[in-house]
Amino acid sequence: MTIERFGTTPRYSDVVVHDNTVYLVEVAATLEADAATQTREILASIEQLLARAGSGKDRLLQVTIYLADMADYDAMNEVWDAWLPPGCAPSRACIQARLAKPGYKVELVVTAAR
Repeated sequence: MTIERFGTTPRYSDVVVHDNTVYLVEVAATLEADAATQTREILASIEQLLARAGSGKDRLLQVTIYLADMADYDAMNEVWDAWLPPGCAPSRACIQARLAKPGYKVELVVTAAR
């Protein structure tokens, strides 16, 4: 089976597709923003990346959300709940973690069907 890669750099690809399964990881562009704003940015980007791979937010299978601070959990969930289509909730985990850059408040790892 073929593996498709989109937005490939020497270190990572924006999206990888294998056997009609889409894999991606996204972080915010605005490091000074609060968790809700970063979540909005990330979800908008995820929506575009999924579309590029022939998928969509209604095809999410599993999402892992990393928060730098669990105090941002409610703010992130408010944005998440407004973004997710009804009846399309993936399996999901939310974990507190030290993220790669100090300004990152949210990072999402996504697996979706094509």
